[in-house]
Amino acid sequence: MKNNSLILALDVGDLKTAKKFVQNLKDYIDIFKIGSILFTREGPAVIRMIKRLRKKVFLDLKYHDIPNTVGMAVKSARELGIDMLTIHTSGGFEMMQEAVRNKGKMFLFGVTVLTSIDKKILKFQLGVDRDVKKQVVMLAKMAKMAGLDGVVASGNEIEQIRRACGRNFLILVPGVRPLCEAHGDQKRVVAPSDALRRGANFIVVGRPILKASDPVKITESIIKEMRQR
Repeated sequence: MKNNSLILALDVGDLKTAKKFVQNLKDYIDIFKIGSILFTREGPAVIRMIKRLRKKVFLDLKYHDIPNTVGMAVKSARELGIDMLTIHTSGGFEMMQEAVRNKGKMFLFGVTVLTSIDKKILKFQLGVDRDVKKQVVMLAKMAKMAGLDGVVASGNEIEQIRRACGRNFLILVPGVRPLCEAHGDQKRVVAPSDALRRGANFIVVGRPILKASDPVKITESIIKEMRQR
């Protein structure tokens, strides 16, 4: 019942807990996302654990720095055997190009506008007087020009990105919630089937699985929902 489009966000605090989820769900999920919480605590050990179980690693550290620093960080990630990696598109065109030059066979995704950010935050806190969708599409087009494989964006922007960047450009959607779940602190969210129907290539699910009393059961339910697109 495996689904290659489903990514589990391992937003847990330690290696032992992460390993439990990977072992329990490895027959259902191929790609596991490591974010800043887990990587800061455990470092490359968690990558090695996932690789030993023959699963793929999505390192979601959202690099955002000067071009040379990001390029070196991407090279280090490549040498660790990472399969997928994120950088911030707002770091600029040159930064993204330097990342591309160092990525090797990794899939490199550009983060556009975080799913916790809405129009009000974008305008009054970040000083960007532009509609969220227009900002996302602008950043996605720049990412494609720089040579990135795809972008991270909310499900609400999938169709606009697809029209602007073409069918071969990958779209990864975080903040995905099954229909029965609350949205938490993410403001621009969609259900799994909706995201795939609109054209997403990958969806990331975290809390609905991590907090479930039966993670396997909810994972099976999500995969079933994904097939109903």
